[in-house]
Amino acid sequence: MLKIAYDPIYKYKLPEGHRFPMIKYELIPEQLLYEGTVSEKNFFSPTPLDEESILLTHTRDYWFRLRDQQLTEREIRAIGFPLTPQLVQRSRVIANGTLQCAFYAQQYGVALNVAGGTHHAYAFRGEGFCCTNDIAVAANYLLHHNIVHKILVVDLDVHQGNGTAHIFRNEPRVFTFSMHGAKNFPLRKEVSDLDIGLPDGTEDQAYLSILKKTLPVLLEKVQPELVFYLSGVDVLASDKLGRLGLTPEGCRERDRFVLETCKKNKLPVAISMGGGYSESLAIIVEAHANTYRMAQEIFF
Repeated sequence: MLKIAYDPIYKYKLPEGHRFPMIKYELIPEQLLYEGTVSEKNFFSPTPLDEESILLTHTRDYWFRLRDQQLTEREIRAIGFPLTPQLVQRSRVIANGTLQCAFYAQQYGVALNVAGGTHHAYAFRGEGFCCTNDIAVAANYLLHHNIVHKILVVDLDVHQGNGTAHIFRNEPRVFTFSMHGAKNFPLRKEVSDLDIGLPDGTEDQAYLSILKKTLPVLLEKVQPELVFYLSGVDVLASDKLGRLGLTPEGCRERDRFVLETCKKNKLPVAISMGGGYSESLAIIVEAHANTYRMAQEIFF
């Protein structure tokens, strides 16, 4: 069964005119249910992750100041969301959603979190709409409890996974792969185990050619037991923050290739949604929905 992590807390109340399309977290499940891709039984609501598990990744100083609403104004501005207790609770729910998706992926082959992909959060600070790093938190939990011993992060959001790269810079059990816009945020990139920076305007054919040459070789080299896939749809040409040139069809083919490759190699894959900032909400939701359609089609 395709398992999908979702909770109403994902849709966080933002000031009028905020550029983050928070409504997408409500619309994605609605669309999938409406079209019959999934039913209510596919969804599960994660509980907030315990602090002990979060502290396997985030520093005590940062986590407690985040939790207790004591971040500086500068730190809050870097995150980009108003700091409230609900935001902290939301981050705990999302992190556990990604962790539970890893467990469900081991059982069913694939699982998806409607939110997540908060790859700009470092161990000691947040930025870029990310206050805790869900994939890092989940990966460190699995390693700490000896559930898996080798993990591959496939980050195909248009922005480099700088926080994830920094967190795992000295961790040989996690291989970080980020394919992103070379000139996009963050201006100062971290060093992933493999970074592929793409020029502005990169279109479907070039993008897919690079991905199809890279991923199979990586799987052979890394020999992971689990893949975390960050499937941001901000690679679309229509994206306001993207700068790449993919069509919705190209983005769907990207998802198809990643999922088919994981299945072929009998690798469980846990998916976090990542970014999407097209002017049209319909385009964002449709592109994200394609990831679920691909998962359902390929694995079930």
